[in-house]
Amino acid sequence: MLTFGAVQYPTWTKGMFSHLFRALAERYEEWRRREQAYRELSALDDRSLADIGISRSDIPYVLADRTERALPPSGAPIRGFRHAA
Repeated sequence: MLTFGAVQYPTWTKGMFSHLFRALAERYEEWRRREQAYRELSALDDRSLADIGISRSDIPYVLADRTERALPPSGAPIRGFRHAA
């Protein structure tokens, strides 16, 4: 039994909570990496972005990690993607 305050929990809950916190920490780290990449790409000028094959409007799509679809040509509309208002 695992005791927290006056409450006792089965031992398996310790593994469940550690797994939950580890998963949350991994998601948070991934979010931080995407935010950093977004800031870095947004800081580039349009010519530099064109040199690496994307336009400014492609940045969110590229960072969404949608590996099942190829990135459309620069300037082409991206179906199913809505810009944040």
